[in-house]
Amino acid sequence: MTDIAENLARVRQRIEAACRRAGRAPAEGTLVGITKGFPPEAVAEAVAAGLEDAGENRVQEAAAKIGALAGRGIRPRWHLVGHLQTNKAKTALDLFAIIHSVDSLRLAEALDRHASRPVAVLLEVNVAQEASKFGFTPGELPSALSAISSLPHLDVRGLMTVAPQTDDPEAVRPVFRRLRELRDACGLRDLSMGMTDDFEVAIEEGATLVRVGRAIFGPRPEA
Repeated sequence: MTDIAENLARVRQRIEAACRRAGRAPAEGTLVGITKGFPPEAVAEAVAAGLEDAGENRVQEAAAKIGALAGRGIRPRWHLVGHLQTNKAKTALDLFAIIHSVDSLRLAEALDRHASRPVAVLLEVNVAQEASKFGFTPGELPSALSAISSLPHLDVRGLMTVAPQTDDPEAVRPVFRRLRELRDACGLRDLSMGMTDDFEVAIEEGATLVRVGRAIFGPRPEA
């Protein structure tokens, strides 16, 4: 049986250790617990153990889960971390406090059109330029940022990337470092990067948000 509270404490310790190695204050690293595939009960257990931020990949799964938890008075800060289709932009705005995965001007415009409040967003950058991943290329980022920053309802907080899968976390350090360099060049604040297998390297390279699921909740249940 997965001990979510114990796992959460262990992940926090690892984040703090990575921050110390990088000369950063532990408070600079926000843990987003990725709840994709896990039931509301698991999320409730994590929140009871101190998890404040939760992330989902898909709007449809999130809607049911967020509704079930809110009915019990359980309201972590919800992050959308997966690809968002433009036809689900309005629904996403009702569910999430921050959207990590703005990967096109078309999506940004859809969010702005449906928004009635300031919306915190991150721009997704395909740093490794993998054909299977969404996001702006590093070369597209300056013009995209300029256009999206002009939209009245969107508050561009920073950048996000999904690093290539690898057995060696050190292999993706250059990807995280490049995203930090892009963030700094753009004058933004946040960096959403790093998952269960590589979040410590991401923290060392400047991540302010790490997206961790398996290390907290255990193996994802098979669909």
